[in-house]
Amino acid sequence: MYVVFRADLLNSMLVFKNKMEMLLYLSQEYLIFFLLFFSLFKGQKAWIEKTFSKRECVYVIANNKDVSRCCCGQLINQHIPPPPMEAQPEKWSISKHTQTYPTDAYGNLEFQGGGHSNKYIRVSYDTKPDSLLHLMVKDWQLELPKLLISVHGGLQNFEMQPKLKQVFGKGLIKAAMTTGAWIFTGGVSTDALKDHSSKSRGRICAIGIAPWGIVENKEDLIGKDVTRVYQTMSNPLSKLSVLNSSHTHFILADNGTLGKYGAEVKLRRQLEKHISLQKINTQILHGIEIKCFYQLFLAGV
Repeated sequence: MYVVFRADLLNSMLVFKNKMEMLLYLSQEYLIFFLLFFSLFKGQKAWIEKTFSKRECVYVIANNKDVSRCCCGQLINQHIPPPPMEAQPEKWSISKHTQTYPTDAYGNLEFQGGGHSNKYIRVSYDTKPDSLLHLMVKDWQLELPKLLISVHGGLQNFEMQPKLKQVFGKGLIKAAMTTGAWIFTGGVSTDALKDHSSKSRGRICAIGIAPWGIVENKEDLIGKDVTRVYQTMSNPLSKLSVLNSSHTHFILADNGTLGKYGAEVKLRRQLEKHISLQKINTQILHGIEIKCFYQLFLAGV
């Protein structure tokens, strides 16, 4: 009796064994990488929901002009869950009659037919500006701007000749592209970026800061770390406004009201001030230190 050893078969077995060991090793490495990535992802998501809040009306005070509505602007039967009615009605206020909860709307939105993704988040109107800037730089991965251009008002109501309006829009985009600027607008009320930003997408940062309560189809945006398709069609009779697809990012300020402007004012003002105080936002031009914060106020707000 004798045994014949085939060298080629033995080599194949050794190679197979080495491959198995290599695959096992790689699978362990990938597993560790995946677990680290997942823990970082969970940590970031937990930080967002711990840091940023939404606001909901928790007490119903009927509106004298429309008893079917609460003073917050919502229909009384739309409050979920149904909050108590004030026994002795007083003036409705954000501080007394709203409550904060972890934000339930952030992620990416895609405008129907737009072909690009936009970051967005719903936050309480009194969110700290340093938390917002941290989100923008760390999570949204934006570079601190060399210039901040803040546009107040809307071109659609601004009395200007069409050609001049077009020149203004192009000039605004060019200024942002050549200086590495951030452009702040109302997100829904301005037409200053329309028809010009599509060609410049990826090279400018246009941030819309709008009240959550006046956004049309905002229900489409509810979800945590999600990607949502946003419908820009609105009811002609609606007093709400659609988000402007010319923007790259949206901060939606929430004070618990529906159909009312104002939630964004304090938040935007404090964020602009905080950004303007960052060291990177000053530059030397011909020996003169320039504070890189520029505001444009347009008529017809």
